[in-house]
Amino acid sequence: MSALSGTRVLELAEDVGGEYCGKLLADFGAEVVKLEKPGTGSPTRQRAPFAPNGGPGENSGLFAYLNTNKRSCALDLALPAAQAALFQLVEHVDVVIEDHPSGWLAGIGLDPRSFQTRWPHLVLCSITAFGQSPPDDRRHAEDLNVFHASGWGYHTPSQADERRPPLKGPGRFLPSYEAALDAALCVVAALYERDVTGHGRFIDVSKQQVLASRIDYVLGQMVSGDMDVSPQRSAFDLFGPASIFPCRDGYCYIWMSAPAHWDALGKLLGHPQWMRAFPERWLERECTPERVAQVRHHIGDWLRTQDKHEAAQRAQELGLTLVAVNNARDLEASPQYRHRGFFVPLTHPAQGPGRYPTVPYKLSVTPAALHTPAPRLGEPVSGLSGAQGLGS
Repeated sequence: MSALSGTRVLELAEDVGGEYCGKLLADFGAEVVKLEKPGTGSPTRQRAPFAPNGGPGENSGLFAYLNTNKRSCALDLALPAAQAALFQLVEHVDVVIEDHPSGWLAGIGLDPRSFQTRWPHLVLCSITAFGQSPPDDRRHAEDLNVFHASGWGYHTPSQADERRPPLKGPGRFLPSYEAALDAALCVVAALYERDVTGHGRFIDVSKQQVLASRIDYVLGQMVSGDMDVSPQRSAFDLFGPASIFPCRDGYCYIWMSAPAHWDALGKLLGHPQWMRAFPERWLERECTPERVAQVRHHIGDWLRTQDKHEAAQRAQELGLTLVAVNNARDLEASPQYRHRGFFVPLTHPAQGPGRYPTVPYKLSVTPAALHTPAPRLGEPVSGLSGAQGLGS
C-alpha cells in the first residue's frame, strides 16, 4: 500500500506549483484527476524542454515530469454549464489543488471564505505568488518576480557584485517547486487533522513567503537585530571565501567558515607558504576583505588545474566543504543517485521511454513510486464518481 492510498485529489492547477504539488501526492499513492481545457490542455503542455517525439501538446518534458501517476479529463471551467460538473466532482474528492491568481476560486464557486458550508470535509489548497490578498500589481506575478521579492536575488551568490544585475537563482521555477513542497506537506497534515476533527480547511500558500522562509540565518539575524537591515545587496554577503570557481572541466563551490576548514585547505594544497601569514582563527575573528580576496585568488589558481569531481572527493575526505557544480549529465551519472535509484525508467505513450527523477527522500514501508506516465490530453477517465464522460 502507498502512503496516500485512498486519498482522492482534484487538480485544477495550470502551472508548475500546483502541478508539482499534485505530483508529490500522486507519486505517494493519491488518486489525482487533473482538469484541463478541452483542445489545448494545461499551459505547461506548451513549455520546454520538448521531446523529439510526441507532437504539440504531448512533447513537453516539463508536463511529462509534473504529471506522472495522474489522470486527466477535459472541462472548460470558464463555461457556465461547467460549474455543475465541477461541483459533482468536488463531492467525491478529499482535496482540491489550484494555483491561479487570488480571486479565481470565488469565480468558479469555490470561495475560500464559504466553501465549507457545502463541503465541510474538503481540504482546499491554493498556491499563489503573494497569497490571497496581494496588491494589484503583484496579483499576476511570475516566479522571477517572486524570487527577487523574497530576497533571494540579493543572497545569490553570497558575494554580490554591485555592478551586475541580481541572479535569477537555480532553474526557472524555484518558487513554484518550493511552494508546492510546502503545500503538499500542509495537505497531508490537514488530512490527518480531518481524521481527528472531521473538518477540512483552506490552505493558503504564498510562494513569496515560502522562499523568504528559506533565507537561512541571514534573515533570522536581521529579524532579531543581530545584523543591520539594508536595501544593499551586500547586506546578504556571508563574507569569507565562499564562492564558485572554474575547474578544468566545469565549476566547484567552496565554503569555509571554521578553523577545521582552514586546516583541511592547507592539507589539500600541501601547506603553501602564503597560508602561514594568516593569523590563527582568522575566519572567525579577522576575516577581512583583503584576506578573503587573497584566499580566493590562490584557491582559484589551484582549482583551474583540477577536475571538479576529483577535487571535491579529495577535499571532502579532508573535511573541507568543496563540491562539484553538477550539470544534468553529472546528476544522471552520480554514484549516490544511482545507489538510491533516484532516476527510474518510464515510458510515455507519445514521447517514448525516458528516465524520470523521483524524490530525494524515502519512506521505508510506503515509498514514492512512478507507475504511469503523464496522461494524454482527452483520455477518458473512469473510476471517480462524477468524472465519467468528461474526458471525451
